[in-house]
Amino acid sequence: MADSIELSIVMPCLNEADTLASCIRQARVGLERSGVRGEIIVADNGSTDGSPAIAAREGARVVPVRKKGYGNALRGGIEAACGRYIVMGDADESYDFGEAGNFVAKLREGFDLVQGCRLPAGGGKVLPGAMPLSHRWLGNPMFSLMARHMFAAPIHDVYCGLRGFSKELYQRLELQCEGMEFATEMIIKASLHGAHIAEIPITLRPDGRKAHAPHLRTIRDGWRTLRFFLVFSPRWLFLFPGFLLALLGAAGYAVALPGLNIGGVTFDAHTLLFSSLAILMGYQSILFAILAKTFAVNEGLLPKDPHLDRFFKVIYLERGLALGALAFLAGLSLLAAAVWQWKTVRFGHLDYAVTMRWVIPGVTLTALGFQTILSGFFVSILGMKRPPASAVTEED
Repeated sequence: MADSIELSIVMPCLNEADTLASCIRQARVGLERSGVRGEIIVADNGSTDGSPAIAAREGARVVPVRKKGYGNALRGGIEAACGRYIVMGDADESYDFGEAGNFVAKLREGFDLVQGCRLPAGGGKVLPGAMPLSHRWLGNPMFSLMARHMFAAPIHDVYCGLRGFSKELYQRLELQCEGMEFATEMIIKASLHGAHIAEIPITLRPDGRKAHAPHLRTIRDGWRTLRFFLVFSPRWLFLFPGFLLALLGAAGYAVALPGLNIGGVTFDAHTLLFSSLAILMGYQSILFAILAKTFAVNEGLLPKDPHLDRFFKVIYLERGLALGALAFLAGLSLLAAAVWQWKTVRFGHLDYAVTMRWVIPGVTLTALGFQTILSGFFVSILGMKRPPASAVTEED
């Protein structure tokens, strides 16, 4: 029987007695309309209002999930599912599970993930009172735009919880999030892994629950989404800001080293100090991007990146150490020249406008060289592959 099931409809549940029965009936209608052989799973996350009994009475399979969290509930239900395809959605009457056949049709066409879209930008519709204005016009469009630009995800409603996907894709993505970020993690990882993603319009209805407020918390869940976006994109979190700071620092050096006067403004030693700070922070940020990406790829959090592979073919450990040593020695040479100037005046007063043009670049180059040497060893450690458990044997 399990082998013949094509679709599993999975609903996470935490005290959904007001709406659960209605959602299960809608799901049954969706299965009948589409002619798909399927099952309905309620992943119960510790309900105390009789929701599991309601689900069993309505003919759904109840999967108890002890570990709290929206993502944990969904993972428990999906992993227990027998279907080749999964359609997941919240059990609060905001989604019409009768539309399950539309998702299956797209999945049968070869798409790995079919995302529902409630917003007009993707052809969807939001009924009056179904979504707070701040979510509809600010939070959701902003995060959806970020997902499109940061991860090339072809979607317009990143928060839509009604979606379909193949069980094979779910297993390949190795999703980790335990809370509300689970839904966005799926989209981001699917896009990064090159999955075929489609989007279909749906209608969002008002939440039918009366016994308790919605589980979503605007500020908390918005921050968690932003945090997740940044953590999963070393490029946007570290690399781009690092390059910007480094360029600003280089521009500062270009006007401060020769002491240019532009528009009545003289750029001198203090500009050099600010520029050195920007360069050091920018370079540190770039190094963090390389370290974070290396770690994420080796741990399977992110897929392999050909750009990173090409970078390491050009800048490998020995070459990085050589570049770091050259910068370090160049910096020490400038500092030695400054000390020599001090010696020529018998260690008396110096012309700081002159000597600081030796000291500040010297300090900066020395620090950059030292950072490069240490980071070269560290990234090599991160890049080491751990042998599989089966390859590790004990010697007699």
